[in-house]
Amino acid sequence: MTTTTLAVLVPLLPFLGSAAGLLLGRTAPGFVRPLAVLPTLAAAVLAAVVASRQGGGKAIDAATQLTPTGSVPIDLALHIDGFAALVAVLVGVVATCVQVYSTGYLREDPRYPSYAALVSLFTSAMLLVVYSGDLMVLLVGWEIMGICSYFLVGHYWETPEARSASLKAFLVTKLGDVPFLFGLFALAADAGTFRITGVLGAVASGGLDHPTLVALLLLAGVAGKSAQFPLHTWLPDAMAGPTPVSALIHAATMVAAGIYFVARLLPVFAASAAAMTVLAVAAAVTMVGSALAALAQDDIKRVLAYSTIGQLGYMSGALAVGNRGAAVFHLLSHGAFKALLFLAAGAVIHAAGTNSLAAMSRMGGLTKRVPDAYWTMTVGLLALAAIPPFAGFFSKEAVLVAAEHTATGEGTPAPAGAGWIVLVAGLLTALLTAAYAMRLWLLAFRGRGAEAPALPQALGSARAGETPFRQPIAMTTVLWVLAVPSLGFGLTAAYLDDWFDGKPLTPTVTTAVLGTGLAVVGAAVLYAVWQRTRAVAARVPLGAVAAHPEGDAGLVEAEAIAAHAPAYGDVAAAPDPADPGRALLGPLHRPAAAGFHLDAVYRAVFVRPVLAAASLVQFLDREVVDTYVRGAGDSAKGLGWLVRRAQTGNVQTYLSALLAGSVVLAIVAVVLANVAAGA
Repeated sequence: MTTTTLAVLVPLLPFLGSAAGLLLGRTAPGFVRPLAVLPTLAAAVLAAVVASRQGGGKAIDAATQLTPTGSVPIDLALHIDGFAALVAVLVGVVATCVQVYSTGYLREDPRYPSYAALVSLFTSAMLLVVYSGDLMVLLVGWEIMGICSYFLVGHYWETPEARSASLKAFLVTKLGDVPFLFGLFALAADAGTFRITGVLGAVASGGLDHPTLVALLLLAGVAGKSAQFPLHTWLPDAMAGPTPVSALIHAATMVAAGIYFVARLLPVFAASAAAMTVLAVAAAVTMVGSALAALAQDDIKRVLAYSTIGQLGYMSGALAVGNRGAAVFHLLSHGAFKALLFLAAGAVIHAAGTNSLAAMSRMGGLTKRVPDAYWTMTVGLLALAAIPPFAGFFSKEAVLVAAEHTATGEGTPAPAGAGWIVLVAGLLTALLTAAYAMRLWLLAFRGRGAEAPALPQALGSARAGETPFRQPIAMTTVLWVLAVPSLGFGLTAAYLDDWFDGKPLTPTVTTAVLGTGLAVVGAAVLYAVWQRTRAVAARVPLGAVAAHPEGDAGLVEAEAIAAHAPAYGDVAAAPDPADPGRALLGPLHRPAAAGFHLDAVYRAVFVRPVLAAASLVQFLDREVVDTYVRGAGDSAKGLGWLVRRAQTGNVQTYLSALLAGSVVLAIVAVVLANVAAGA
């Protein structure tokens, strides 16, 4: 087969698997799992073949006119360069791992057939975005992903959290998609085409009349899809969905689409210095803010969600300094270790029966109960913290090197100020990332467990020394598969230059020393604080009221222990006095845990005014419009009643009325005649 034919099959196979899974889900449930896994696996294999044939060389282009429009044509086009080829492989591999993992994670779920079909459709839509050479066709995949995310995040629709999270994700991303659509139309109006090659050609020849307007409109859509400040608030709440869905959204689809879109059309954004500066500032705020929020979360999945937002900030920062190679390199590296982290977290949650790090810290023994998740999650966290030689180190350093070059004015299209913003924020985030990664690892796997005084017997099944928890082999196998690129992918950086515009991706001594040094300092400080808080927590009985914040512990707020019984009975899950995040953040902990109250700001600025306007419209409709409608109806009804009363059926009455009417008409005629004669 030709490369073009293989490329067409890559997004088509998961789509056909999705359709077949939906049709056969009830009539032939035995085919659901093969239809979920095999088409996605085949798509991943074909994507790898396409990547090997493309080889980082000249882009593969093919197109056929989809429909005549009378103005700007829309083409069914492919545009596969080195970026597209590698990202498609990432999407295929991660989606396959998620589908395999889900066969074990959701094996008892009655809605698994629809879930698996939606995951396949989600994968197909992302692959369409990656390979598409026409912006309108890309938009189709872009919107299908939004619809799929709504249903997948709301998979557990019985819970109010899942329902509200799915609705929030849909509305926030659609809020960004409205200006995004306007931006696409404005871009096509300037360039005269929706074809990506045509748009890039127009930019190179100076054919864009409104580069800043177009870039800012497009960035609004990217901020919504890729969870960048200020439209990032939907992503932590999306953790209400199944853990494999979280892995797919965070690692290879949805949030990756926005970064990939900017990378593909980077010359459009680079044509406006204002847009690049806005992107740099948004990336810096996203990086630092999300890292602080991650340090304060108790839910293990929300920690990883804020981590994703921060890593996407790194990618946006690389784009803001004009280096799409570093951005896509970090996108690929992050996709591997973030999928690993979420799926490993799912295994931990599966064994512990809770998402709460405070509860896991009190349980202890998870290291021995889920050894596969423990070791693979350790690899993922080391990659996240950018510790050499793990994958995250090389890709994060590529971003910092790009920012350093821009800050020092080494021939990049971005303003030098954008480079300094990204560089400083990136270094600070490196310190915070290592801190919250260390915190997650300590609380999940090195909690006080049996050392805690007054440890309730309800935790006995999860205490240290128990036999390993039996995880489905589909889950554990996937973890080790993803651990390989999380450990070794960064080592291939020196061989990928041709795939990334020929720019070197190897770290420099300055950024490597600074980045790694700050990461080590962050982890060391967090560990030292944890040792101190652990000693204090040993004096706080489990099941009692936590220490007063003004007391010697100074670690947690004075609040009663709340009941927590998802998996192991009536066990306390109050804020853990051994949590070093509270001590490290101090007064910043409460706003950081609440995402700096951005949701409250949105409720005050947008939600409440809209609800008030809706109430006003409802009042006007009920009390004004309905009043006129009811009045018109009542008038017609009254007139009908009068007419009906006049219809007595008595001939004498009719003749009397006729005579009276004739007399009245005669009198009126005489009066009018006299008036006319007098005039």
